[in-house]
Amino acid sequence: MGTLLKISHLIDTLTRLIGRSVIWLILAATLISAANAIARKGLNIGSNAMLEIQWYLFAAVFMLGAGYAFLQNAHVRIDVLANKLSKRTRTLIDIGGIIFFLLPMCYLLSAFAWPVLVAAYETGEVSSNAGGLIRWPLYALVPAGFALLALQGISELIKRIAYLAGAGPDPLAHEADAHAASPAAACGTQDNVSGEVRQ
Repeated sequence: MGTLLKISHLIDTLTRLIGRSVIWLILAATLISAANAIARKGLNIGSNAMLEIQWYLFAAVFMLGAGYAFLQNAHVRIDVLANKLSKRTRTLIDIGGIIFFLLPMCYLLSAFAWPVLVAAYETGEVSSNAGGLIRWPLYALVPAGFALLALQGISELIKRIAYLAGAGPDPLAHEADAHAASPAAACGTQDNVSGEVRQ
């Protein structure tokens, strides 16, 4: 389990690095949007490429940031029901969700997106808008984003199994992100978690 937790830690580190990096794309999109609006309204200068790059940046934040949202436990949950369940039951539900829904979904969507990406790259597909951008970088975000989400899903699966085995902290706790940063620290809480699981 120690080796798996180290792998989980490496995945979390990668996810955290990507998540904190793509946040800056929001600022870039905002600045480009402001500059484009000023150019259109004030100087009567328009650019479809400038409009489309905003969409590309937004798509990048959404797709590449999904794994980070999972790491931060920021995805939408039905808290009214979840809060009535024990931590062990919630963890088991999460494990089932990751294995039977999340990972298969990531695989299928990546598999479906890949041929579209390859075709767009080989043909040099360009936006139908005048002065628009090439499309394959946008299409590449789909398999890349779901691959990163699947990778984080594997990390979350490891942490949940470790929690049930008494070898790690509760990944659903608010402090989970801080604890997960160190597998050694996670293993050091084994005694406390074991007692909590048995309850």
